[in-house]
Amino acid sequence: MTRAAWIEAGIEALVEEGIASVKIQVMARKLAVSRSSFYWFFADLQALHKELLEYWLRKNTSPILERALRPAPTVTKAVCHIFECWVDPELFSPRLDAAVRSWGQVDAAVRGVVDQADDQRVDAVTRMFLRYGYPDEEAFIRARVLYFTQIGHYTLGMRDDRETRLRLLRPYLLSFTGREASDDEVEAFETLMRRVQPDG
Repeated sequence: MTRAAWIEAGIEALVEEGIASVKIQVMARKLAVSRSSFYWFFADLQALHKELLEYWLRKNTSPILERALRPAPTVTKAVCHIFECWVDPELFSPRLDAAVRSWGQVDAAVRGVVDQADDQRVDAVTRMFLRYGYPDEEAFIRARVLYFTQIGHYTLGMRDDRETRLRLLRPYLLSFTGREASDDEVEAFETLMRRVQPDG
């Protein structure tokens, strides 16, 4: 048994059933180990909770920040970099994001972490827009619209299939940036999306 195995079990319980199901005895049964093995790695359940939040920040926030900072010749290409997080499950887990947000509804400290992460994400996207000459307030509003539109899709459980998302890519880019994407940019993103979502 390893620390990572306990964290993985905690993430699975959080995503599948919510924070109330992240219990030592329940996870021990699933892992087929004794309850006492948990305490080799964590002082208490709160220590595991902290690890779960840190995992979420690494998994779901770091890729957005990295892609918002990635150089691109145009703002539409820069937005495509961020869109990679929305289509590649290796970069962002919608179910994990939803689970942590639900956790934040019953735990004020967790809600504070969620709010801070949202602020970091929006700030990174705002700075991306600023690099392409948008005025300060417009960059901020465009960042909020782009980011919260996608989080809203996840929260509402919208399930557009791959072909629908590809068909709407160009108008979404125009709506978020006010600028037309080039054919090359659209084709490159379509190629990426078909690679990371091969089954549609």
